Amino acid sequence: MRDGGEAEAGAALPASAYTDPGVLEREAAAMLRPAWQLVCHLNDIPETGDYVTLDFLGDLVFALRGADGEVRVFRNVCRHRGARLVDGGSGRCGRRVTCPYHAWSYELDGRLSGVPDRGAYEGLDPGKLGLIALETGQAGGFVFVRLAPGGPDFDAFIAPMRAEFATYRTAEMRPLGRVTLRERAVNWKVAVENYVDVLHLPVAHKGLWSLVGNSYTLAVDEDGTCRIGSKLQRRTATGFSPKAYCRHLPDAAHLPAQRRDAWVYVKLWPNLAFDLYPDQIDFMQFIPVSPRRTLLREISYALPDDRREMRAARYLNWRINRVVNAEDKALIERVQAGMEAPGYAPGPMPRSEPGLRDFAARWRAAMADAPA
Repeated sequence: MRDGGEAEAGAALPASAYTDPGVLEREAAAMLRPAWQLVCHLNDIPETGDYVTLDFLGDLVFALRGADGEVRVFRNVCRHRGARLVDGGSGRCGRRVTCPYHAWSYELDGRLSGVPDRGAYEGLDPGKLGLIALETGQAGGFVFVRLAPGGPDFDAFIAPMRAEFATYRTAEMRPLGRVTLRERAVNWKVAVENYVDVLHLPVAHKGLWSLVGNSYTLAVDEDGTCRIGSKLQRRTATGFSPKAYCRHLPDAAHLPAQRRDAWVYVKLWPNLAFDLYPDQIDFMQFIPVSPRRTLLREISYALPDDRREMRAARYLNWRINRVVNAEDKALIERVQAGMEAPGYAPGPMPRSEPGLRDFAARWRAAMADAPA
């Protein structure tokens, strides 16, 4: 485990890291587009022609279930005049993908198969004008894409999660609802850093802290994976939802004993996190929109379980985290406002914040190699 002891690890990032458009452009090239991004779960698109979209730093992509059952990820752009092909966060395109602008059509494996007035195009070669496929990887039922070369290969990236996916049987899970996008008026790093910030929990999240606080631990692996563990504190939980969650949560027999009563969080470098609960799992993606705007993209997945107690636990989990999300929104937008104020200077980070220290050191290393 890393202890955040590098020379600069105790220094927070400068204000320009959270406000400068040029910094975001360099981040996009150096660490975000070359990183693996989560598009969907295979069970989000179970039928032929089902799709899920991802808009990321201007890149438009979609994962599509083909007639052969395979899931592929393409750029969501027509090869004719560049029109976006499919709309919304998810949907079904039928037997082909047809552009709504000029009706060019593509098979579900990406091949161009239909061009109206084809004879009007000199030297048209349909074999060279199929949908642009992107580099993908699959693990635990999840589909990932890389938008630019560089960074770790997929096996190295997903290695920290393979055992977790197997333990929680994520490949068998089904979505609970649809992907939600929650906008925050902050730089993406403010949101990420808040996710691994330990010291604010007892101050700002009284209900959550009463549920997990006495057992809360955080450590950082050599690859930048931040692991947070906690055990439900049934005797100290306060407030209706935390107490009711402890009371109703049924035994999750598919989990090892130490995970049946645990809330575990794993953040992968640079902008993806998984929340692992006995009743469900969530993913959270921190998507930059501008230097001062971020989308939190998330959805919950769970194993089929019709027990009334499990339905109650999942509802209470949502109630608890709805409060936490509202508390965090106020906090991180307060931080962004301060960072933009004249005279702001970054303060120190204690050794008790290994997640923050490692993130800052890793960011500096990535930006040192970024194009100017």
